[in-house]
Amino acid sequence: MTTMIDGTRIARNIRARVAERVTQVARSGRVPGLATILVGDDPASAVYVAAKRRAIREAGMHDIHRRLPQHATQSEVAAVVDELAADPAVSGILLQLPLPAQLDAAPLIDRIPVTKDVDGLTTASAGRLSRDERGLRPCTPSGVIELLDAEGIELKGTCVAVVGWGALVGRPLAQLLLRRGATVTVAHEFTVDLAAVTRPADVVVVATGVRGLIGPEHIKSGATVVDVGIHRTPDGLTGDVRAAELDGVAGRITPVPGGVGPMTIAMLLVNTLRAAEWTDERESVPA
Repeated sequence: MTTMIDGTRIARNIRARVAERVTQVARSGRVPGLATILVGDDPASAVYVAAKRRAIREAGMHDIHRRLPQHATQSEVAAVVDELAADPAVSGILLQLPLPAQLDAAPLIDRIPVTKDVDGLTTASAGRLSRDERGLRPCTPSGVIELLDAEGIELKGTCVAVVGWGALVGRPLAQLLLRRGATVTVAHEFTVDLAAVTRPADVVVVATGVRGLIGPEHIKSGATVVDVGIHRTPDGLTGDVRAAELDGVAGRITPVPGGVGPMTIAMLLVNTLRAAEWTDERESVPA
């Protein structure tokens, strides 16, 4: 029988620890604050931002929000990012993606100071990850690592297949896994024989955006499967993995919903708290 990994429970525990630490930090007179920027009227983005803002408030942090119209210009969004970057009450900045078609996301993201980059998406943050320097890591890959740790899955020496090489999940996750001593293989759209990559793996993480890509033909008996994908269907939410077909094949699997999704928001809270604490560290060092 395959065990479902309860990402909701694990995320709840992380959020509780963050809230406890925020209470302690607040006694010094400084409360961490997350600034979210939402441009346009994409319904899914509005839902995601609302969930993040609610989590921030529940953790006892300051919720700072900027809403810009669909027709906002590059310079208008840049001005908002710069304003928040200069605000000492803002510990972290999150620019919700995707942006309207007229905007170029990359230079706007790179305007976020690396010390406030709670999404871990700036060029500077990617460089720090690549060089194994202290920095804020992308939330979803960090959430996958935390989830595996909570399940007691030893990564050192473990064979892990990451399916998907995207900048948001696949590439940073591969680097995080390598840092933990895992033997990592990355499969992608040009991989000729996907099953040949995934079947030997002890852990398979799937982040392709292709609904139902992975089935029992790709997974060895007892392997752990982490499904990062999420798709809306007439029958509800589903992932990149055909989860029902893996029952009795995989040893453990994350459900959709209730698996990786809650971990992403939990790690956003962790990053916001870390950003605030690291700022306090820098400010406490004598000139």
